[in-house]
Amino acid sequence: MRIVLGMLAMMVSLSAVAQDSEGEANYQEGEDFVALAEPVPTSTSDKIEVVEVFAYTCGHCYNFEPLVRSWKKEQKDDVVVVQTPAMWNATMEAYARGFYTAKALDLLDEVHMAVFTAVHQEGKRFNNAEQWADFLATYGADKETVLKTFNSFGITSQVRQADSRVRGYKITGTPEMVVDGKYRVSSRMTGSHSEMLRVVDYLVEQIRADEL
Repeated sequence: MRIVLGMLAMMVSLSAVAQDSEGEANYQEGEDFVALAEPVPTSTSDKIEVVEVFAYTCGHCYNFEPLVRSWKKEQKDDVVVVQTPAMWNATMEAYARGFYTAKALDLLDEVHMAVFTAVHQEGKRFNNAEQWADFLATYGADKETVLKTFNSFGITSQVRQADSRVRGYKITGTPEMVVDGKYRVSSRMTGSHSEMLRVVDYLVEQIRADEL
């Protein structure tokens, strides 16, 4: 009986490891998130920046997007969420250009999930400006405007900046999230997309309390 009770006590103790004295999650650096050796400058100094690094061609990102969309709506005014496309190759750069083109034309909110759906449910590809122009035209964009914007200096600059940020984050896959340019969170460490968001919430709270 004492052995059984001892085992039960050990199980309870282990289940409490990830909680602090108030019963709240207490995630650990190196186990649940990575602290970047060299922090990456954020886009704003007066808010806590949370970056979602994604790729339209990533099936995990497609599944993650509805979760992160709901999560964004719950954030307080001191948090700014920034979406940044990852680019491992030239094809992914075309998707990044399409992302920033849609953003420049004020169509991103409307088409973001639609691009995911087109890629993963309809088998469409967006590997060049023409394919993006045809797609965005179905949402009211002028094709010539899309083509000019897609290859413009402004979009090229944003793509290069995004690539630089992602390299600085030391991203190993998608989706991943980066909190305040200092902490990287992935589902490979947390075990699930929903737990990844919980770790992000934890980090945001710690930064609010200036405990990290």
